[in-house]
Amino acid sequence: MRFDRAEAARFHRGHGKPPGHAHPEHPDPAQVARHAEVSSTPGGPAGATGTADDTEAERSATGARREIEVRFDLLDENRRHAASIRERLREAAVFAVNLMSSPGAGKTALLEVTLPRLGSTRAAVLEGDIETSADAERLAPFGVPVVQINTGPFGGDCHLPAPLVADAMEKLPLAEIDLLFIENVGNLVCPAEFDLGEARKVVLLSVTEGEDKPLKYPLIFRESSLALITKTDLLPHLDFDLPRLEENLRRVNPELKVVQLSTRSGEGLEEWLKWLADERGKATHLTE
Repeated sequence: MRFDRAEAARFHRGHGKPPGHAHPEHPDPAQVARHAEVSSTPGGPAGATGTADDTEAERSATGARREIEVRFDLLDENRRHAASIRERLREAAVFAVNLMSSPGAGKTALLEVTLPRLGSTRAAVLEGDIETSADAERLAPFGVPVVQINTGPFGGDCHLPAPLVADAMEKLPLAEIDLLFIENVGNLVCPAEFDLGEARKVVLLSVTEGEDKPLKYPLIFRESSLALITKTDLLPHLDFDLPRLEENLRRVNPELKVVQLSTRSGEGLEEWLKWLADERGKATHLTE
């Protein structure tokens, strides 16, 4: 199912981005400055009221301009929606996991091997991408509820914002779900900045991406509870220093749990599934 709502469009217009703009990163997401030019009149305060012709004439006559900086909290609306999502999930006893990574690290492949191994645990997926429903179509054969969220109609954001997630959840039978996977848009920067009301954040990093990524993009690793090092079956064919990667991960987040995983060989899958069950158990216990 493809998700589409006018409220989300208004939220993204609040970002101050032109349509179709996919921002690679947010320099300061909590505070964004807007600048307005106003004329300073000789006999009155800056920004004094008057007609457009008066303002233009005064500006031409004096050549004086003042810049007013207006600051607003870009993430305030996102936080409000995330808090609402968190409460809805708590009431429904649904454990939500936000899967984040760069494009191609293996989020959808992970779900393809995870969903058939969950036993009696009832799962659902919110599938995020800028365009297409290709990944949702890959997961459809597993018989779990899957809702596609495309950010393309709302500016092509490189992350899922909470308003889109909140409305997409309306399409899910929460009373019939135990575990919700939110597959975020592929990016190592933006997804970490936006709370989605999830219980845990998980970051995937493939061995083809290099050992330096935790140092270059530290926030996503600091915000995550688990790092999955994916595609480890390729290690014999790569010049990749796994101990160095693990050292870099510890430098960024000493508490981060690390699991080496391959969806092809099966390495690490049992450890991943055990982590899911254990963390869901802890979250359920805390809400009782």
